[in-house]
Amino acid sequence: MGSLHRMAVLCGLTVLLATATAQAEDWQVAKEKDGIKVSLSEVAGSEYKAYRGVTVMKTSMAKLRSLQEDVAGACAWIHECKSQKLLKHEGSQSWTYTQFNTPWPVTPRDSVLEVTTEEGADGSLTRKLKGLPKYLPEEKGFVRVTKVDGFWTFTPKGADQVEVIYQVHTEPGGSVPSMVANKFVVDAPFNTLKALKERAEK
Repeated sequence: MGSLHRMAVLCGLTVLLATATAQAEDWQVAKEKDGIKVSLSEVAGSEYKAYRGVTVMKTSMAKLRSLQEDVAGACAWIHECKSQKLLKHEGSQSWTYTQFNTPWPVTPRDSVLEVTTEEGADGSLTRKLKGLPKYLPEEKGFVRVTKVDGFWTFTPKGADQVEVIYQVHTEPGGSVPSMVANKFVVDAPFNTLKALKERAEK
């Protein structure tokens, strides 16, 4: 019975994982312009869609790394970023704090992220993003983003091209009108990638 039970559990886990993957991969293209494709996906148990932006930039891995590792400077190309700072850096991990502008009447948001960097054998770079809402005390005048789960990947494509993927799902905390939320999940990846691309290709 013990081995049968274990097998049943394993089969159940396999089905659960397969279902989760299928849900995560059910992407619908929402916008395609200027070489940037933005797709959205429903997330089980959430009112908010995950977004994924994909583009190819004529630049180097070194330049992209430099632009992203300048945490305060990166606020200039991150959609609706008001300010951003590095809290801590340790090995392959960094912790950042960001404040965001929001359209009236939505209260401005802020977030704390744990960023884990992984380098692939193919020369690619992945930065995993995880929200840590309790890492810092809440700031007056801001609503803390309650959940962030996403990543950046940079993958070299030939001598001077890099494929960039930016994928995130957030729970913004508090109350956000659906019209604002639906606009944000398209604008955030598109505007972020467009502004990064302009700087990376200079």
